[in-house]
Amino acid sequence: MFMTKIKICGLTRMQDIEFANEAMPDYIGFVFAKSRRQVDYNNALLLRKALDNRIKAVGVFVNEKISTVKQLCSSGIIDYVQLHGDENQEYINLLRQEVQKPVIKAVRVKDSSSLEWAGQLSCDFLLLDTYSDKEYGGTGKSFDWELSNLITKPFFLAGGISAVNVKSAIESSKPYCLDVSSGVETNGIKDREKILELVGLIRNSL
Repeated sequence: MFMTKIKICGLTRMQDIEFANEAMPDYIGFVFAKSRRQVDYNNALLLRKALDNRIKAVGVFVNEKISTVKQLCSSGIIDYVQLHGDENQEYINLLRQEVQKPVIKAVRVKDSSSLEWAGQLSCDFLLLDTYSDKEYGGTGKSFDWELSNLITKPFFLAGGISAVNVKSAIESSKPYCLDVSSGVETNGIKDREKILELVGLIRNSL
């Protein structure tokens, strides 16, 4: 039986890495796009060195230069590339010529039409997040998860997921992976207890 995977995104501090190493999610995310959770190359390198090597690191980018993504992949900082901006199929094609890492493409879901073009992309995974006309992600709000049933490609589910609604998220959309950030924070900072609780809920089959 398939067990939904878990990604804790937006790690910025060494304490966050310690929490992750204790909880052992499948993935963690380093945000390189402009955000309150943004990390730079040097910080990400230090954090990655402290990360348990059984946990895969995902780099989150918004309309980034491919050369920058390539550098982070080549240095061993990230194992997966997450595109969270306006990147299209042409961008993905160019990226694949330079980077041999799995690609996750985020889709901001507003309605069913938001998903029509996404299934045609040659990414390895989709990431379904809540639509906002003001920002590319990290809204902490959920969308109608039933819409995800229109997708046949494996996907990460993001947007307002926490211990309160994680069971509903899994049952309604059956995602490959849950992507959580603000749902395991207190006052904008990663919370050890919330991380352990959420990972425990998923690993113990809720």
